[in-house]
Amino acid sequence: MKNLSMRQLRYFDALARHGHFGRAAEDCAVSQPALSMQIRDLEDMLGAPLVERGARQVRLTDLGEEFAPRVRDILLAVNELDDLVRARTGPLFGRLRIGVIPTVAPYFLPEVITALQARYPGLDLRPREAVTQKLLDDLSEARLDAAIVALPIAVPGIAEMPLFEEEFVLVRPPDEAGHPVPSADGLRAMRLLLLEEGHCFRDQALAFCAPSQAAPRDMMEGSSLSTLVQMVSAGIGVTLVPEMAVPVETRSARVALQRLAMPRPSRQIGMIWRRSNPLGDQMRTLGELVRDVAHQKSASHDA
Repeated sequence: MKNLSMRQLRYFDALARHGHFGRAAEDCAVSQPALSMQIRDLEDMLGAPLVERGARQVRLTDLGEEFAPRVRDILLAVNELDDLVRARTGPLFGRLRIGVIPTVAPYFLPEVITALQARYPGLDLRPREAVTQKLLDDLSEARLDAAIVALPIAVPGIAEMPLFEEEFVLVRPPDEAGHPVPSADGLRAMRLLLLEEGHCFRDQALAFCAPSQAAPRDMMEGSSLSTLVQMVSAGIGVTLVPEMAVPVETRSARVALQRLAMPRPSRQIGMIWRRSNPLGDQMRTLGELVRDVAHQKSASHDA
């Protein structure tokens, strides 16, 4: 196997993760035939198949199942060697792959990117938006360098750095503007609109509305905060949104906003990275910059 290449390992890792040649090729930014040819070459080199090719799905063979975790370990080690070199050369430069959850990315990421580009002109930013579990998977397997998520995460091997807290705001139909502010029990009795499963913000909202009970029965789901707010504008129900999303999502929606009674529901946003990442000190510096951006954004809204 002396001619085995990193490219073949990366392509195989993508195929093992996606179980589909097209999605794996898209992930690797290559054509499907190019990826397929590299996988064939790898199998020829090994003298045994790594995947079973079906009409719609790819399955790993027994060898492929054993091969996949070892390939991930190799790729992780190579990525961290690169990070080790970068850690010795001073300020951040080169590729930085940062993930952000969907309930933060549209409202905060533009300011973060602007600040990072101004501070580190040699940085090649590669932002990615995904739900928390996907970001954790990518972070653990070195497909991301850091991620901005809601804390706590409490995952072994993952460092956490709190950045800021923000409250949740109740969004109601416009004709309910003068109605009393509901308690958690009162909110549970309303038709509540929440994000679909997989979004951590859904779990945080449910923790306030039904901390020790099943989810409200009269509940509807949406795929984004924009969808939820527009549904409220149409009079379908009420929803909770994080404070940073309010200016964007209510700009074109006829809704009423209310602050809930104390103690108000809130979330803590933080940055996470692998503890084994040699760029740990740079990640903390990066987190401090992101925290400063958040404070400046909050101060501008309060002014």
